[in-house]
Amino acid sequence: MTSTTNDPLDFLNNSAGVQGGAQTDLIQKLLYEIIRVKELITYYESIPNGAGQLGSSILTELVTEAYNSLVNYDTVLMKKYYDLLLNCD
Repeated sequence: MTSTTNDPLDFLNNSAGVQGGAQTDLIQKLLYEIIRVKELITYYESIPNGAGQLGSSILTELVTEAYNSLVNYDTVLMKKYYDLLLNCD
């Protein structure tokens, strides 16, 4: 039985519209971190009695700003939010 991982960002590797190189690597890394932090948000929201609401709202704001840096293709902000999301736990 072979194990296959379902890569949510596989389209980046197969897309002719995305140019290769350091910028694609940064985009892919940032998207992975956004996915990871969105899972953390779900965890914080599941903490009873609203104890995780502050953490959830902070992480949600970071994810929103990270998405905006991708939409605007601002590589300086992408790097900034990648570094910030990388340290979220």
